[in-house]
Amino acid sequence: MSAPTSPADLYRHSLRLLLDKDMPAWVALWAEDGLLEFPFAPDGWPKRLEGREAIAAYMRHYPDHIDLHDFPESRIHRTADPEVVVVEMRGVGRLVESGRPFDMTYIAVVTVRDGHITSYRDYWNPLAVLEPGTDFTRSTR
Repeated sequence: MSAPTSPADLYRHSLRLLLDKDMPAWVALWAEDGLLEFPFAPDGWPKRLEGREAIAAYMRHYPDHIDLHDFPESRIHRTADPEVVVVEMRGVGRLVESGRPFDMTYIAVVTVRDGHITSYRDYWNPLAVLEPGTDFTRSTR
């Protein structure tokens, strides 16, 4: 089955893939020249990832560190631009290393063209990465 192409449906599908820990399929949703930005990233964390390969490298070890269980609150807002959605969501799970709960709220601005994510600005709480076991960007696993 092919991935949905509307921005809202594609985004919902991407959340399912994250819960399934299917990182290759999640990365495949991205345009080759996709852009992932983290405007609130703390020092030492990437603020901008350009291209599917860079995004894949960044996300490769995510499930080794954060075991997502659910997105119990997610609202997808359509915008005046039919290719753009604004998403409010909450992700919950556990930190693999410590077993402690993971609970993060996000706002994302996502652009989808031709059935692929071309731009994703992820506004997440940088204070949450001060918890031990959250820094999957430097994984040695």
